[in-house]
Amino acid sequence: MDATATGLPFDDVRRLFAMLPDADEAAIAAVRRRDAELTKPPGSLGRLEEIAAWVAGWQGKGRPSVARPLVCVFAGNHGVVRHSVSPYPQSVTRQMLENFAAGGAAINQICAAYDLGFKVFDLALDLPTGDIATEAAFDEKACVATLAFGMEAIAGGTDLLCLGEMGIGNTTIAAAIYAALYGGPAARWVGRGTGLDDAGLARKTAVVEQALATHAGHLGDALEVLRRLGGREVAAIAGAILAARLERIPVILDGYVVTAAAAILHAIDPRSIAHCLAGHRSAEGAHGEVLDRLGLAPVLDLDMRLGEATGAALAAGIVKAAVACHNDMATFAQAGVDTADEGERPERLQ
Repeated sequence: MDATATGLPFDDVRRLFAMLPDADEAAIAAVRRRDAELTKPPGSLGRLEEIAAWVAGWQGKGRPSVARPLVCVFAGNHGVVRHSVSPYPQSVTRQMLENFAAGGAAINQICAAYDLGFKVFDLALDLPTGDIATEAAFDEKACVATLAFGMEAIAGGTDLLCLGEMGIGNTTIAAAIYAALYGGPAARWVGRGTGLDDAGLARKTAVVEQALATHAGHLGDALEVLRRLGGREVAAIAGAILAARLERIPVILDGYVVTAAAAILHAIDPRSIAHCLAGHRSAEGAHGEVLDRLGLAPVLDLDMRLGEATGAALAAGIVKAAVACHNDMATFAQAGVDTADEGERPERLQ
């Protein structure tokens, strides 16, 4: 869904895709060699073994580490909320940021439990993006500036980036993006968000349908989908994903809205999100179908739909455990444990 060069700001974004590094196969091979010597039957830690190799491959080192994990939550407001697509007023976005700052949100507790760093980014909350039902969310220059802002999220340094969002109305934004990228009726992608009743769900679906009609003929390029139907938090998250790839930092995606940013990048180049792990399968909308389309298997499936990076942060605990097991378990030689005879090592404990 990429477009040809236009000389406009989006060209700078498109050029980044040619610069994205691949996973380090030597690092992955080193992890697998060590894994074969650890005090366990081969494959007995299941997906934890795959996760350790994934972290190593993107960090580019045979002994992966999660010493500075960081959760970043991007917050934006949306003009589309004027259509009552959420049962909550737009003021809740800022109020929740204040709750984050006071340590009172679910994400604060999860970060404390798993010793994760936490940052929140206020993306011009007093200036909501345009109402996508009748106009573009923002122009190309502003969209690229927001992508660039998101790229700065990793400036302080991290070795595992967890991405989340906050924004009343942003499940409407995500649904519109999915409908534009994947087609089908709007109702297929629209969920209840923060708790819409049946009438609200119908209203939200109608708004997404109106947005698609308004921008019809301009949705063949994924970056145009982003600027016309997206929001500042979605653009910033897309920027953070790209920056993490350039710096070889593995990424854990949160739920329905964060995945919309990854879907934009995937539509431009499917390889661009290979360094991303789906933290969980959200109960919102058709998130499971989107993950299938992106080739991402969620780490967790807990029927969550809160947002604010809660699913990604919980998955970070699993990733930390996977890396700790790989690095700190004893080998058979170190522990003085007999190994299975050559060709007879069991696949699992009996």
